[in-house]
Amino acid sequence: MINSSCFGQKLEIFFSFSRKKLSCFNQSFSCQKLEIFFSISRKKLSCFNESFSCRIRSFFRFFLFHVNPFWIQLSYFIIVSIFGHLALMVSKPRTAWFRPKDFDMFFTSVSATTVSSMSTIEMEVFSNTQLIIMTILMFVGGEVFTSFLGLQFTRSKFSKNCPSSDQNSVNLGHNFPDHQIELDVEKEKPDINNIIENGSLNYSSIKVLGYVVLGYLFVVHLIGSSLVSLYVNLVPSAMKVLNDKGLETLTFSVFTTVSTFTNCGFIPTNENMIVFKKNSGLLLLLIPQILMGNTLYPPCLLAMIWVLKKTTKREEFRYILMNYRDMGYGYLLSGHHALLLAMTVFGFILIQFILFCSMEWNSQVMDGLNLYQKVVGSLFQTVNSRHTGESVVDLSRISSAILVLFVVMMYLPPHTTFIPPNVHVHEEFPENGKQSQNRKKTFMECLIFSQLSYLAIFIILICITERQKMEEDPLNFNVLNVTIEVISAYGNVGFTTGYSCKRQLKPDSLCVDTWYGFVGRWSTKGKFILIIVMFFGRLKKFSMKGGQAWNLS
Repeated sequence: MINSSCFGQKLEIFFSFSRKKLSCFNQSFSCQKLEIFFSISRKKLSCFNESFSCRIRSFFRFFLFHVNPFWIQLSYFIIVSIFGHLALMVSKPRTAWFRPKDFDMFFTSVSATTVSSMSTIEMEVFSNTQLIIMTILMFVGGEVFTSFLGLQFTRSKFSKNCPSSDQNSVNLGHNFPDHQIELDVEKEKPDINNIIENGSLNYSSIKVLGYVVLGYLFVVHLIGSSLVSLYVNLVPSAMKVLNDKGLETLTFSVFTTVSTFTNCGFIPTNENMIVFKKNSGLLLLLIPQILMGNTLYPPCLLAMIWVLKKTTKREEFRYILMNYRDMGYGYLLSGHHALLLAMTVFGFILIQFILFCSMEWNSQVMDGLNLYQKVVGSLFQTVNSRHTGESVVDLSRISSAILVLFVVMMYLPPHTTFIPPNVHVHEEFPENGKQSQNRKKTFMECLIFSQLSYLAIFIILICITERQKMEEDPLNFNVLNVTIEVISAYGNVGFTTGYSCKRQLKPDSLCVDTWYGFVGRWSTKGKFILIIVMFFGRLKKFSMKGGQAWNLS
């Protein structure tokens, strides 16, 4: 019995040991199968990701190299405007009793995105959330930010190590308009072989230039917002305006700085800057931001790069200054061209300042201002006529001669430069160093009109859509006011003569004076035409050489 019991125990131990061995074997085998399965899955997933990324890159490169830059930028502004419109519609306005029309909200979104500041709604209707949304729209639609995006597209065309000649010869089309003139004073046209040999330095220089532009963008906004906020907090009269209108100091400071730097012209108050016309310190803070964000941006950028070159001694900054035409960034100019541009800008300001003071010094728009406030206010008004559109006076009350002068200033491109005839100049070479006139123009290019022709067409169309109001209310709806509104939208300025119930020949007891622009009184068709004008003006660089096929002799 004892032997039988011992034998049974041995069998149990044997089977128990066997089961453990078998279990370990099964676990080991299962683990191996799982490892093999996960390994194969990882490889397949990696291959899928690589294939998907390759397809995305291929699509991106096809989009970048083969799609006309005009359609890229037009799509960008339309998409941003649509998203801005949806955001403005979702957020609630400040006034519960009044909700703007859907089309007027879209008009406002387009106006902010194209930095035009044409208004069909009073600014104090918008809530704090809507003001923040408009701030974002103005920022992403500003010229400096969109040019920064264009610079990133240019960088993506270059391989980090060895760019090909095709990559170097492709023009993004986000540079200055083709009509811009460059001075041939620093270097001759670069040899494409030298560019290929220095491809790595070219790539790193474009990358560094992107950081410089981005730093310029944020530093100006940070300093500008801080200074405006500091001024408002220190000056009781300015703070009283914000308190009376229910505006937050931070929102006002950031909104005003972004609008001023991007040359949009929106201000969170109904009266624009008229309510601050006695705050000369605030006006003086905004004037440099106006110039640094548009007309004087190329000289300021060049000065910033020169300072960085002297302080950091980095080779990229020297390369940028010596090869500014190869950077794919049209705001880089030669030193002489930047100097002539700055002189032209200040020359236009001086001419306007002298004429404005001579015509309006003792007029109603200057009532209540002392000598210092008149000088600063006149300077601020004339600086704004070149694309910003902020105003300290009621434009409907100034003389017609000054209005015509402002129309001319609004029409001129922001980087118009006076170049003396004794300075040797040459045109840009947008197509691999060959002059554009040597290329045979397509039929569609020959049909393109000049800028003035398009503006005349737009004015005629608006006169047609608003013909009934022009007959019934000729003092408000006259050709000069319509022309000012169209040229202001084309130049992305925002100047407007507004609408006055007092000028009605047949007084309407229900008419109420409002602070939005003259376009706010137009029909929906007229507003839609002005939306087209704003897009057209924002992308005017693509049609600056139109009309050359038309011989008027």
